[in-house]
Amino acid sequence: MTMKRSDFRCLHRMRVRWAEVDMQKIVFNVHYLMYFDTAMADYWRALALPYESSMHQLGGDTYVKKATVEYFASARYDDQLTVGLRCGRVGSSSIRFDGAIFRGETLLVTGELLYVFADPATQRSRPVPEALRDLFLVYEAGQPVVTLETGDWNTLQSSVAALRQSVFVEEQGIDAVLVWDASDASAVHAVLTNRLGLPVASGRLVQQAPGVGRIGRMAVHRLLRGASLGRDVLDALLAAARQRGDTEVMLHAQCEAEGFYRRLGFTARGDVFQEAGLDHIEMVRVL
Repeated sequence: MTMKRSDFRCLHRMRVRWAEVDMQKIVFNVHYLMYFDTAMADYWRALALPYESSMHQLGGDTYVKKATVEYFASARYDDQLTVGLRCGRVGSSSIRFDGAIFRGETLLVTGELLYVFADPATQRSRPVPEALRDLFLVYEAGQPVVTLETGDWNTLQSSVAALRQSVFVEEQGIDAVLVWDASDASAVHAVLTNRLGLPVASGRLVQQAPGVGRIGRMAVHRLLRGASLGRDVLDALLAAARQRGDTEVMLHAQCEAEGFYRRLGFTARGDVFQEAGLDHIEMVRVL
């Protein structure tokens, strides 16, 4: 059966670089395996699984047993390619991924990657954990791989605190005393948790003024950014603001995240300023 882009839920997009082609500007054959391997990072991100910590939690790791590639046409320098991956089969200790590389709708290459789940110390195979097996099935069936919960600080504190510590304190170097404040007690919090129970994204909504909500403390696991988790948390907080009758929401966006908020209907207001040692811009959205 000929593969089509629509056969894949996980699609990685990339452009061919000069260093990956020969004198005829055709991609070296070996690079197609690298393209599939790079796309695997997107697959794990789509599952909302930070790879290293998730494998540690599952008590194993995945190792490539076999990789095969079939060529139909060549990619060339500066081509825009789409790499599709899907989990084709989960055996007792093996996981097969089917892949295809497209230029537009033209199929260039297909591939098969066979992984073995194994003990990382001995590299001896062991059964694929049921939690991982179920996650593959859920994702490929188009079902949610994360659970959204909104609630108060008492209910969600442990999940929120772990993620804030990881993102704000450890990754961004923000002083811990600035990460938590008295507003947490009265805020509406939203948390996304993956299928292994790990919090992967969170944020909060406080009352800035009558009819005005303020969204803040938006955090997404470092390895899962770009997988729409932040958007899902933001949508939940916007819904909470509408429900209580707010007509406007505002936030202080880190400048590197300004584009993310613009795409979701926020507009900048005022000049760039420093907050917690980082450049911010105030942004607002009318509800």
